[in-house]
Amino acid sequence: MSKKLFSLVLLLSLISCGSIKNLKKESDFFETEFQQQKFSIEKRDVLNKSVNGNWQLRISGNPYELGYKKGFLTQQLYQNQEKIFFGKVAEMIPNPSKQNKLLYFLKWYNRNILSAIPTDLKQELYALSLFGSDEFNDIGTKFERNLLLHSSHDIGHAMQDLMLVGCSSIALWNNFTEDGNLLIGRNFDFYVNDEFAQNKIVEFISPKNGYKYASVTWPGMVGVVSGMNEKGLTITLNAGKSDIPMRGKTPVSIVARSILQHAETIDEAVEIAEKFEVFVSESFLIGSAKDNKAVVIEMSPKRMDVYETNNGKLICTNHFQSNGYKTDKRNKEYIEESHSYYRLEKLDESFQTEKKYKVIDVLKVLRDISGLQNEDLGLGNEKALNQLMAHHGVIFKPAELKMWVSNNPYQLGAFDAYDLNTIFKSKELKPVKSLELPKDDFLKSKDYKQYKKFRELHKTIEIATNSKKIVSNVILTTYKKSNPELWLVYKQLGDYYYSQKQWQIAAANYKTALQKVISSKDQKKSIEQKLKKTLKKL
Repeated sequence: MSKKLFSLVLLLSLISCGSIKNLKKESDFFETEFQQQKFSIEKRDVLNKSVNGNWQLRISGNPYELGYKKGFLTQQLYQNQEKIFFGKVAEMIPNPSKQNKLLYFLKWYNRNILSAIPTDLKQELYALSLFGSDEFNDIGTKFERNLLLHSSHDIGHAMQDLMLVGCSSIALWNNFTEDGNLLIGRNFDFYVNDEFAQNKIVEFISPKNGYKYASVTWPGMVGVVSGMNEKGLTITLNAGKSDIPMRGKTPVSIVARSILQHAETIDEAVEIAEKFEVFVSESFLIGSAKDNKAVVIEMSPKRMDVYETNNGKLICTNHFQSNGYKTDKRNKEYIEESHSYYRLEKLDESFQTEKKYKVIDVLKVLRDISGLQNEDLGLGNEKALNQLMAHHGVIFKPAELKMWVSNNPYQLGAFDAYDLNTIFKSKELKPVKSLELPKDDFLKSKDYKQYKKFRELHKTIEIATNSKKIVSNVILTTYKKSNPELWLVYKQLGDYYYSQKQWQIAAANYKTALQKVISSKDQKKSIEQKLKKTLKKL
């Protein structure tokens, strides 16, 4: 956390009681309603695993029933996910006092979150939260914690600009697909840590009101980040660059859930989106089987616009493209300084000509680790479509109600295939084996083994750098060889040697880093400043 942000946290925690408005009142009301319900897990309510490793969940009912069934069936996964999330917070902010101040701030910041979430989703969220862990009751009630967790995606990139969400999406139709029908692919590059993505769930929800839908999610979640409903309407989220607003509003995953559950067409999706106020900038790529096209709903705390194309190809990364945002200063700066536009160009290059693209073609692009014109970026570069950090990859064929979902690791594992025409009717809950997409051959390669070594050693050297401990030359050499084209390797080595006061070697590594393809202008500027500071030491 930056010093500026921490000062803001401290100030706001001093002037507020750090509580969500009407939490006790609504909790009591929901508890009364909840106790009047009769719950039973039916034969069709299932939690199991695909042979490739993903969890699969199928439930039905009213909001309280959905929350109860999800909580009951996934309780162990849900409690483990809380441990992972709060463990990550503790890792980022080791000081317990600072953790408490952050918590007070988050409660104050989200003080109006209850009024920003539809009643039926609050009921579902409340019932689900009852299955949370008792281990974190000192942080807040189970209901309160789940509310805060649903805004974590938004807060993460709005408050700290960590941009742990760097997603890439493509929609093709008309002359760009083999049958002229819509074909959509996306990488959801939301990264907390490797453990966070271990228990992803492909869920199939039959709500009492609204459309049945499928979603790729994680335990404890009622919102949606990637999904398709029984009418062939799809939605995927791509985070944008945001100002720091003074209060939380509706989490974007809740907006997406509302659209997926209640919209059949693009016009209906836009109409639902207009009812919400969000507190971060977000792109909602909406695909519609009925309309046979896709658009992007671009939402920010200031306004909403819709971006569409007429040529059968629509690309979405992490900046806005509509006319309403062309003069937006913050959006223009982000296009200039981040890796979002580079990924948009890469997607455009990958689907440059009108061609009869198939699912396998989209899969190949989602897994592409190279840069423009196949440039070697190093493994894990944020400019790549495949940053080797994705929570999941997913492909939709809305007209056929088919979807493919990746298994770990990242989007490299096999893609399980699901047919929504049968998944809600069948006695069994399992993918269509004959439509499965194979795991990436890259997993068997020497490069992938080296990348895993890089990840391991990077953490070791980062910890040593921060504590000014000595690392052996053997480890340092192995680290450099593990990912020789990635700029981050040389930046980290520069930082390590700087911490050891070996100015000459530090400067040499910073210079090498600057010769590589660096993910963003901010990162390049930071290395240039470090180099300048190091040279002054010589």
